[in-house]
Amino acid sequence: MNWERARIDEAVADIFGFNAVQLGLPQIDLLQANRISLRQRANEFGAVDLLCDFTALPFSAASIDLVVLPHVLEFHRDPHQILREIERILIPEGQVIILGFNPLSLWGLKNRFNRQGEFPWNGSYISLPRLKDWLKLLGFELDRNQFGCFSPPCEHEKWLRRWGFMESAGERWWGVPGAVYMVRAVKRVHGMRLIAPQWKTGKLGAKALRPMAQKEGNEH
Repeated sequence: MNWERARIDEAVADIFGFNAVQLGLPQIDLLQANRISLRQRANEFGAVDLLCDFTALPFSAASIDLVVLPHVLEFHRDPHQILREIERILIPEGQVIILGFNPLSLWGLKNRFNRQGEFPWNGSYISLPRLKDWLKLLGFELDRNQFGCFSPPCEHEKWLRRWGFMESAGERWWGVPGAVYMVRAVKRVHGMRLIAPQWKTGKLGAKALRPMAQKEGNEH
């Protein structure tokens, strides 16, 4: 989780606007490094800022600047609809940041044989290429993606420390991708064009500049 928080902090620090929403994982504030004034944490259960159904978000269309989605898609019954709702509520050029578990990793291998276990093994992991395809179909443009958490899945602190060298080596030296990925995507609206005001720069005619008194005198 330390890797995820650090990457999210870096990603949200330069995103501005008026409204930001974190969907899921409300016990951890992943918007703390963002400077948008109104930041809310939403979930489908529990004590949160906003209690809602992720497949029918209670926001107007094109009203949200940033959505952070930590490990929701792989544990939800309808991930496609969640992405459609996010596309609906984001403003043009709004951004979504997604955290997901990578099925093509050592963690994904354990998930494949142990889906009846507890979190995080009980989800349907979504590969990064598959998620990219979904986002592109909805009109998103991929801004960046990163892999992290290269150590094997260990339950004991001792073994985590022993495998710690793999985190620093990362994907560069280790042949298996990281267990977690982060994706940042931008909502593009094709054909949208900013229209500048048409200020009149020409000189006004002499008639328009003539004093009213002079105009009235000429009429007599």
